[in-house]
Amino acid sequence: MPGTVVLAALIAAGGLLAFFLLLSRAEECADVRRSRWLAVGAVAGGLSIWAVHFVAMLGYRSVVDFTFDPALTLVSAAIVCVGFRLAIALRRPDRPLSALSAGTVAALAVAAMHFVGMAAMRVAATVSYDWPPVVAALAIAAAAMAAAFLRFRALTGAFRLVEPAAWMILGVCALHFTAMSATTLTPDPRLALDPALSGRQHGWLIGAVFGVACLVALITSLAVVLDRYLTDLKGFADATLEGLAVVRDGRIIEANARFAALMDTPEKELIGRDPDACIVAADGLPAAAARPAAIEAAPRTGDPERAFELAVSTIEFRGRPSQVLAVMDLTEKKQAQAEIERLALYDGLTGLPNRTLLRDRLDKALARAKRSGETIALLALDLDRFKAVNDLFGHAEGDRVLKTVAAILSRTVRGADTVARLGGDEFVILQVGAAQPEGARALAQRIFDAFRMEMNAAMDPTAVGVSIGVALTPDDATETESLLSSADIALYRAKSAGRGTVAFYDLHMDQAVRARRRLEADLRGAIQRSEMRVVYQPVVDVEGRPVSYEALLRWRSPDHGDVAPDVFIPLAEDTGAIIALGEWVLREACRAAAGWDERLSIAVNVSPVQFRVANLADQVSAILAETGLAPERLGLEITETALMRSREETLQTLRRLKALGVKIIMDDFGTGYSSLSNLQSFPFDKIKIDRSFITAMGDDRGAKAIVTAIVGLGRSLDLPVVAEGVETEAQRQMVVLEGCTEAQGYLFGRPGAAPQAAGAQARTAVGSSG
Repeated sequence: MPGTVVLAALIAAGGLLAFFLLLSRAEECADVRRSRWLAVGAVAGGLSIWAVHFVAMLGYRSVVDFTFDPALTLVSAAIVCVGFRLAIALRRPDRPLSALSAGTVAALAVAAMHFVGMAAMRVAATVSYDWPPVVAALAIAAAAMAAAFLRFRALTGAFRLVEPAAWMILGVCALHFTAMSATTLTPDPRLALDPALSGRQHGWLIGAVFGVACLVALITSLAVVLDRYLTDLKGFADATLEGLAVVRDGRIIEANARFAALMDTPEKELIGRDPDACIVAADGLPAAAARPAAIEAAPRTGDPERAFELAVSTIEFRGRPSQVLAVMDLTEKKQAQAEIERLALYDGLTGLPNRTLLRDRLDKALARAKRSGETIALLALDLDRFKAVNDLFGHAEGDRVLKTVAAILSRTVRGADTVARLGGDEFVILQVGAAQPEGARALAQRIFDAFRMEMNAAMDPTAVGVSIGVALTPDDATETESLLSSADIALYRAKSAGRGTVAFYDLHMDQAVRARRRLEADLRGAIQRSEMRVVYQPVVDVEGRPVSYEALLRWRSPDHGDVAPDVFIPLAEDTGAIIALGEWVLREACRAAAGWDERLSIAVNVSPVQFRVANLADQVSAILAETGLAPERLGLEITETALMRSREETLQTLRRLKALGVKIIMDDFGTGYSSLSNLQSFPFDKIKIDRSFITAMGDDRGAKAIVTAIVGLGRSLDLPVVAEGVETEAQRQMVVLEGCTEAQGYLFGRPGAAPQAAGAQARTAVGSSG
């Protein structure tokens, strides 16, 4: 009947669309759920095809009545379901050829279902088949169903369901209708059939089977949609960084995985629990109470150190108003903030408060002191010999020393005091609640005692000392900046007094230090302001003829007048300004000497500080090349102080200078440490006797004996000896009689302008006087 065929087609379309929808959902799921969906899909697809077959059979026009055996009919349905499950199992998305085997198995299952269903017929006739068309239809069905599985693998979107379903329907129809057309029913009077069981009497079964088939397709399709929606919604909720819990009537009715993890409680155990048993809000209100903004909270279960942010909103959930608790884990954020605050307020190396935290505590201490009249002390500390340790042993060892010092200072103070590191080797101690100045003196003594115990320079080459400056309130200052400055000034006085001492601030000290600092500031820009000049003092032979000149630096400041070299040169060495000054003097002297008579040479003093510059020899070479002065016309005067610090590095630099052809002169000989060993360690070109011996040799036999010994030493080493500070004719005669080959002093000429002569080039450093 045409109507029955239409119903069969609708069943096939709906059922097979549902079948491929279930396959699609199975591919989206994990292994366990995939297997379940595949089983459901096999049943839905098999029953749909079975319903197509059954409805078509019920609509079959026959001259004889027939009915069906219930048991065999159910077996036929089971066969097609099992066959479809096997076909699905054979299908592999990553192997296209597996679609052929899957399609073949599905076609065989449908054929088996068809013939078992035919065997279930109870009819007063004999049944026979024309097998060749059936076999051909089976091949066509297998190809169509293989195409269905293959296209399902290749397509996307809605076409992934529609086209494979069409191929599958084609295969089912080809097999069913070919098989039916190849079937012959021959009436047999011997096979009687009860008229009450006539198929014509059970036409209502068509509607029932159609309804059940449609219901199966509808329910399975709806199940896929709902599962996808609910599962994906649950997965989406679980994927959030926030813990979510839905609360109704004071009980948790739903929670995501993140909430369970934050509470350290399985999801199932959370359902039905009071949220206040899981989390406590910082405002003291119930966890599910409405709030205009998020608030901090803490867990009652799990890790008590965790910090949360709790936000509450109201939504409609399962048809009723409910509260949603959104919990964000702030633990790492809090830890990061704490670390940022620590880095902002504490020294990264020693862990002591830094300048920022010190100022804050000092501000508060000063405010309390103003109210209470309390006297507080600020101790500024600087490490002695630390720079040498850092230079000789490296920054890693220097860091270790700083941490050791921090530990020593922390042990010497009381709990109310603050030890801070300002940077480098600068430390500050804020002392409160102690009678002053006795408290500061006692603390300084404890520090000195601790350093003597733990920093023994005789046993540990990295040991350092400490100098301390103290400022008190309100006598020395009442404001933070002023108190820090006063303590710093007192520290400068302590270091000037010989280091390893403590000095208290006083007004006279302040004025002296401020004057020195003004001088330091002016010195740094003196070259740019053209306040510096180079003067030259002659060095003569025994006949009084100039053989060379010594370049000396002079400074005339608009604010300070003529500043003595023995004032500004030590200042330049302390501040490091001597590096730039020395290079400038050397260049100026070499440029001037390059125009003198070639028989004249130039001598330039080199500060010990300049030897800390690793490229000093390269600097000298570059200036010689720039000015055109012959290297043998340049003499560099050094004192024995230069050999006392980094001796090996200094000697290496001297050897490089001598290799250039430059003369190396030992200046102020006899006043330094181990003078004889210095002469032995390096082949100097000339010795200059310190002026103090020349001045005293007329009245002091010891001084005269030293001069005689130095001249004899020079003669034995074949070194010219120069007598410095010759100011009288009597002194000139004495040094000549002693055997000095050259002399220098006011008797022969004061430092002045460069001599007027044509010639070559010169080299210079910093000096004080000749």
